[in-house]
Amino acid sequence: MKKGRHGASLFFDTFSRTSDLKSLIQRFKNIGPGTLVAAAFIGPGTVTVCTLAGVQFGFTLLWAMALSIIATIVLQEMAARLGLVSGSGLAENIRKEIKHPVAKGLAILLMLSAILIGNAAYEAGNISGGVLGLQTIFEQYTLLFAGMEVNLLSVGIGALAFVLLYIGNYKVIERSLIILVLLMSVSFLITAVRTVPNVLEILQGIFIPKVPEEGWLTIIALVGTTVVPYNLFLHASLVKEKWNGVGDLGAARKDLYVSILLGGLVSMAIIISAAAIQQSEVSNASDLAQSLAPLFGSFATYFLSIGLFAAGITSAITAPLAAAYVVKGCFGWQAGLRSLGFRAVWMSVLGLGIVFSSLGIKPIEIIQFAQVANGILLPVIAIFLLWVVNRKTVMGANRNTVVQNLLGFFIVLTSILLGVKSLAKVFEIL
Repeated sequence: MKKGRHGASLFFDTFSRTSDLKSLIQRFKNIGPGTLVAAAFIGPGTVTVCTLAGVQFGFTLLWAMALSIIATIVLQEMAARLGLVSGSGLAENIRKEIKHPVAKGLAILLMLSAILIGNAAYEAGNISGGVLGLQTIFEQYTLLFAGMEVNLLSVGIGALAFVLLYIGNYKVIERSLIILVLLMSVSFLITAVRTVPNVLEILQGIFIPKVPEEGWLTIIALVGTTVVPYNLFLHASLVKEKWNGVGDLGAARKDLYVSILLGGLVSMAIIISAAAIQQSEVSNASDLAQSLAPLFGSFATYFLSIGLFAAGITSAITAPLAAAYVVKGCFGWQAGLRSLGFRAVWMSVLGLGIVFSSLGIKPIEIIQFAQVANGILLPVIAIFLLWVVNRKTVMGANRNTVVQNLLGFFIVLTSILLGVKSLAKVFEIL
């Protein structure tokens, strides 16, 4: 009997472990487009801009990151809800709902210009960020082509992104990005804890807004690196790949909240880690690596290299993918990820990113420009989104509530004011 009881106990223990493993696998499978959204904004831009914010201003600008996280959740929830309820992406809905031919043409032109130009700049920053990481491990290899020096590391990163996109399988792309995002998240979160920061100063930085002198461009860059305009198009399109209609809205929201909050914590962790750097100038990967020194010591540079490389690949995949979805929606294409037109768009954006990142411009400058550009484009795309999610013909009973509209209008107004202030600083009007 004892042996029988022991055997039964062993059986139930094994069954329990198997059930736990199946449960874990099922949870992994349920991870959805929210992870891709997080992968898009936890890119080289996030690592660089958050590091610069921490180095230059300590914990002072944590409030800007906190507000950016809230704004991201509010706007991405609208985009996900739009995709599930309407069964179409943001660009498709805008094209369908604007009836006047001239207004429709202008809206399509504006979306195409904003996303294609913005994503080309963003892609250059993504690839340059990945190169920034690899250059600390490998030598910089260049090739003279048509009178121009081409960075072979940029080509290599672009080629890897090309392969993943060309496969045209959403699940393959999703799983690849999940692994890379988790790798980055664990590294930076542990790093922040190991720096033993002052908790009171962190709380003050989050809940007591302060704008230091010369801090406006950094604030708009923090907004631009978190509330990414093309993510609104990407999310609205990808929810259809994962879920089936409004009945899955609860699951989509849960996926979104968990993913964005994790991404926000990672961004804050980078700022907190960087605040420990005892120098004011950051211009290369070796400087950025000092934010990881408390955890990894002499290996800090290599861990940051892996993190930046992973960040570059994740964002280098999502930016061209989003651009392709925008063009598909603007022109009403019905074909999928493997269609010739869809591939032509993401290939163009990826190609431009490779070219721009190989022109000899400092990677830090490309990344900062991309973040500021995205922050300025944000209010344009957010206004389109707010208009569509309030259309009864599109959303029915799932239209925005009063609270959601108030939050949306506040985000748009704030992003406009920040954009104007940034442009004023850039052109030295103020």
